[in-house]
Amino acid sequence: MRTQLLTPLTRKQWYVTGSFILLVLIVSAAIATLAARWLVGLEPVAEFITRYPGEYELPENTPTGIPAWVGWQHFFNMFFLFLIIRTGIQINRERRPRGYWRSKRGGKKISLTLWIHLVLDLLWIVNGAVFYILLFTTGHWARIVPTSWEVFPNAISAGLQYLSLDWPTHNSWVNYNSLQELAYFITVFIAAPLAILTGLRLSEYWPKNNKALSDTFPIALARGVHLPVMVYFVIFTVIHVILVFATGALRNLNHMYAAQDSTNWTGFGLFVLSLAAIVVGLIAVRPSLIAPLAQRFGEVTAR
Repeated sequence: MRTQLLTPLTRKQWYVTGSFILLVLIVSAAIATLAARWLVGLEPVAEFITRYPGEYELPENTPTGIPAWVGWQHFFNMFFLFLIIRTGIQINRERRPRGYWRSKRGGKKISLTLWIHLVLDLLWIVNGAVFYILLFTTGHWARIVPTSWEVFPNAISAGLQYLSLDWPTHNSWVNYNSLQELAYFITVFIAAPLAILTGLRLSEYWPKNNKALSDTFPIALARGVHLPVMVYFVIFTVIHVILVFATGALRNLNHMYAAQDSTNWTGFGLFVLSLAAIVVGLIAVRPSLIAPLAQRFGEVTAR
């Protein structure tokens, strides 16, 4: 019985499971939309939305607009995150790695897939550190860090408006709505650090000889958190992309990629180029292609 439970799903089973999950999501979304439209039609809820339209005023000194460095940071974050998720899935599915890497200083051999996963993690962390520095030195932190308790009722209001398909009107060039703000805050200041910390705990670089530290943060806990965090990033990305295209694609893409508040095709063109770069990256993280790069930093063997 246990062997049957651990048997990988066939392609047909994956299709059936995926189709069932998709159907459940569609039905759930339809029910949620109907419920939200009924709620916003109630007078007390309508008054609540009028009082809390979905956003609150930012501090007076908050810069207006989205600078170019945000666009570059957004691209590199997306690029590394897609490749990290891809290699993470490969690691979980690998049974017989096609190659191994060992540091020139010795130590345990790891698969080439795990090696590139760790390299991508490091690059993602460096990119995130640069983002943190620029965010707080330029004053743009106030756009994604709540500065008022009104963020919570406004987030509820924005959520109801999204669900009812009567989406909140706002200008993200000046201010994100409160639901966006909370989502960005959770992603940048909670999910990302959790991914880094749990990834470090699962890696060979964790100080395993430090028993007190290892007992404080058990490896089982790290495994139990690391995968859900990855799932969170996937869900966040899907919702984020859907809303970008559904709430004014050209203007939103210009905000994100071209650092301009307009509705021309510049941002869309840069977005397409970024997708092309991601596709190339997803192809390039194969063990056979990364082996020459890995050899520059250690010993690569077939077994």
